[in-house]
Amino acid sequence: MNLSSIMGKQVAELQHTLSMNLLKSQMSTQTAQVTAMLEKMNSSQPAPHPSKGHTVDIKG
Repeated sequence: MNLSSIMGKQVAELQHTLSMNLLKSQMSTQTAQVTAMLEKMNSSQPAPHPSKGHTVDIKG
């Protein structure tokens, strides 16, 4: 094997490793954001219904 093919293979492996690490980091960040959003939704008061109690439907 010549030197350029060895270096090319190493560069490809490094690119793969870097992209996997970036993907893991991005997934971790998104998971933390979703967890925070769900916790905030669970701790807040539910929003009132937009029309419940304002009008009465008397048509049967």
